[in-house]
Amino acid sequence: MAPVRGDGMRGLAVFISDIRNCKSKEAEIKRINKELANIRSKFKGDKTLDGYQKKKYVCKLLFIFLLGHDIDFGHMEAVNLLSSNKYSEKQIGYLFISVLVNTNSDLIKLIIQSIKNDLQSRNPIHVNLALQCIANIGSADMAEAFTNEIPKLLVSGDTMDVVKQSAALCLLRLFRTSPEIIPGGEWTSRIIHLLNDQHMGVVTAATSLIDALVKRNPDEYKGCVSLAVSRLSRIVTASYTDLQDYTYYFVPAPWLSVKLLRLLQNYNPPTEDPGVRGRLNECLETILNKAQEPPKSKKVQHSNAKNAVLFEAINLIIHNDSEANLLVRACNQLGQFLSNRETNLRYLALESMCHLATSEFSHEAVKKHQEVVILSMKMEKDVSVRQQAVDLLYAMCDRSNAEEIVQEMLNYLETADYSIREEMVLKVAILAEKYATDFTWYVDVILNLIRIAGDYVSEEVWYRVIQIVINREEVQGYAAKTVFEALQAPACHENMVKVGGYILGEFGNLIAGDSRSAPIVQFKLLHSKYHLCSSMTRALLLSTYIKFINLFPEIKQTIQDIFRQDSNLRSADAELQQRASEYLQLSIVASTDVLATVLEEMPSFPERESSILAVLKKKKPGRVPEIDMNESKSPVPTANSNQTNNHHVNNVGNSNATSDLLGLSTPPSQQNAGGSHTGTLIDVLGDMYSQSNGGPVVNRKFVFRNNGVLFENDLLQIGVKSEYRQNLGRIALFYGNKTQTPLQNFTPALQWSPENALKLNVQIKPIEPTLEAGAQIQQLITAECIDDYSDAPTIQISFRFNGQPQKLALKLPLTINKFFEPTEMNAESFFARWKNLGGELQKAQRVFKAQQPLDLPGARNKMTGFGVQLLEGIDPNPDNMVCAGIIHTQTQQVGCLIRLEPNKQAQMFRLTIRSSKETVTSEIAELLVDQF
Repeated sequence: MAPVRGDGMRGLAVFISDIRNCKSKEAEIKRINKELANIRSKFKGDKTLDGYQKKKYVCKLLFIFLLGHDIDFGHMEAVNLLSSNKYSEKQIGYLFISVLVNTNSDLIKLIIQSIKNDLQSRNPIHVNLALQCIANIGSADMAEAFTNEIPKLLVSGDTMDVVKQSAALCLLRLFRTSPEIIPGGEWTSRIIHLLNDQHMGVVTAATSLIDALVKRNPDEYKGCVSLAVSRLSRIVTASYTDLQDYTYYFVPAPWLSVKLLRLLQNYNPPTEDPGVRGRLNECLETILNKAQEPPKSKKVQHSNAKNAVLFEAINLIIHNDSEANLLVRACNQLGQFLSNRETNLRYLALESMCHLATSEFSHEAVKKHQEVVILSMKMEKDVSVRQQAVDLLYAMCDRSNAEEIVQEMLNYLETADYSIREEMVLKVAILAEKYATDFTWYVDVILNLIRIAGDYVSEEVWYRVIQIVINREEVQGYAAKTVFEALQAPACHENMVKVGGYILGEFGNLIAGDSRSAPIVQFKLLHSKYHLCSSMTRALLLSTYIKFINLFPEIKQTIQDIFRQDSNLRSADAELQQRASEYLQLSIVASTDVLATVLEEMPSFPERESSILAVLKKKKPGRVPEIDMNESKSPVPTANSNQTNNHHVNNVGNSNATSDLLGLSTPPSQQNAGGSHTGTLIDVLGDMYSQSNGGPVVNRKFVFRNNGVLFENDLLQIGVKSEYRQNLGRIALFYGNKTQTPLQNFTPALQWSPENALKLNVQIKPIEPTLEAGAQIQQLITAECIDDYSDAPTIQISFRFNGQPQKLALKLPLTINKFFEPTEMNAESFFARWKNLGGELQKAQRVFKAQQPLDLPGARNKMTGFGVQLLEGIDPNPDNMVCAGIIHTQTQQVGCLIRLEPNKQAQMFRLTIRSSKETVTSEIAELLVDQF
């Protein structure tokens, strides 16, 4: 501040010096109180103070306030300074008001009037001070008071560039407080055209403002795309000498470039004007080319500015996800940074490559850097970079490299930082299950996880390995053998004991033939861990022991002695005491048949959504690539349950020949073909059989279901349980004989044309030709989706009942939607992809009459059952359903977006589908129209 009098502002300087020299808090307060008394007397005195004195005293008050002391006077003097024509006095007045004046103050009207006077001034410095004060306060009152003045200043041709720049930033600040301050209509185009302004400072400020406006109302401001591309083109093609005032260490206008690139990320790649899209691609290519050029300076500021523009360009390339060449080039450029000396560059490269790994165009290019990423995971000094390397390995993993990546992550897990171990365990468990072709490998991986990092293995992980083993007969013996060997280690984690107790209790009989794992050996091995475990694990082991009594009667007496021990029957833990007592009585009282029924093998778990993936997303929101799995998840009861913990206990009862053999059918009142079931809790979707022209029977409800009764008549009940992962499917058909007579020559045969077999490869496992009275047999079918297809295979079942030939043809529930993977996305991503899939051959729309009275909850359940992700909060109309999913085939992945709009008054639907393949669009449309 320039001195106005001879002594300048010596009084302020002396006061600040005195405060700094105070040796105690008390001395400082004493000096401040003395100064406050002096200032108060000056303000209240009869002598009129001039502007300089007011400025000096207001500065002292401001300094005292910033030291943390309350100021309750001097506000009017600060307001008086606003009317001064001297810059230094007006500046101090605005500074005091910005910091100290409350928006509820009685002086606010005087302040607003003073600001308005300055906004109308011809002096740009005064106008800028007023704008800065408005922005600093930024209240709703300020927005309301200046809703007309500031937009006019921004777009007026008479306004100086420096004022326009401040007006744009001021308007941005007020917009964040009160979005309604921005006028619409003709103002929109005038604001957008600020991108063409000659002054780079105005363009930079306007870009920040337009970016905020676009996020709120993208359609209204979509005209900014072509202007932003044009301005970006002029910058990236300019040499550093063309924009000297805005060149930073040989990089032309880096801040403006970054802002423009971020602005363009609010929209899809421009498709309406091929010229704009071509120019944008040229800009991105130029930025990638410049990144390859030798540096023009060795200073770090040069590389920082250059890399800031490069990384934002790569973000735009990833956002557009449409130019394969650019995506691969971006990946190669990032790959070079993986070996850079700068830690930040390595981190940013790994982070960007995580996004590139999710694109179908660049996934393979990312995989080429797998070895370098593995080295980063192992050798990096910075834990955050190692964490990012783990994230990238997780994102780039697919069926071809899953075993190698999982093994490397397991190897690293032994020495990994404690802060990332739990997350790594979850990722390894997800990858092992998702890409397991041989589930013995999956069992090995999970047991290794427990061995290496048992403390970090959550319940969801070890629950899941148990479900996998129970649901897959072919892996049960191997799991029992492997876990038995793992339990022999001297130091065994408690989670391993839990898994071992559960699996041996169910399938220990499968390895009991070997003398090394005889029943008594299994029991002694488990019981040797008993006293080292928590009460919850002890409860589980007691349940295993009662299972052993059923599996191995020869060790019944030994186990009963354990139940009788005081440590169990008189345990301080009520749960252990109750279990020991009840299990002992059950083993004594129940006959062998009853015991076998009560303690029979666990049934398969029902299909549920992945719980492990949900845990990972919760731990790292926004950082987990979209790997969704439809999996069987049913929580294992806790040890506090009064049942037999993780073991299944059946109710013993009589059954007759006409009973539901599979436990899947609906009550008789619901078995009407084609009956309406709106509002029924038991079956929201309804039973929908159809058969035309003597063709196969089609159970239409299985378009939305994977489990249930596929067909039923007086002779036969056919149930189905199925699961799908990416382009692979596994179906179990259960044939139940409802009669008292065996069904002879029972032969299911697949009918599927050779042309269709090239698109959907279906293999069926043969079964026994006789289905005994009241019995049930299972037949396994595997399916591999090679390319998209229409229709579904037919299975023809022939048999003899009382010597009479019977024949039945059924459509298998293998429609194309079974290979959907639900895809979660936000509104921005959805609308970006929706507009990107706007070609005539990529979209289909159907308007049709509802077959039943409109039931919106039922319709939502149908869409979820269809295999897609129901996206909430995307459509402004809450009744409309917006969905997204990816159909996996061996040859490609087909993205699909669906919008279903119900009209309650007309009882009609409008269905709009957009996908990246015409045949898929048509088939999905036909499937859904037929169901609603």
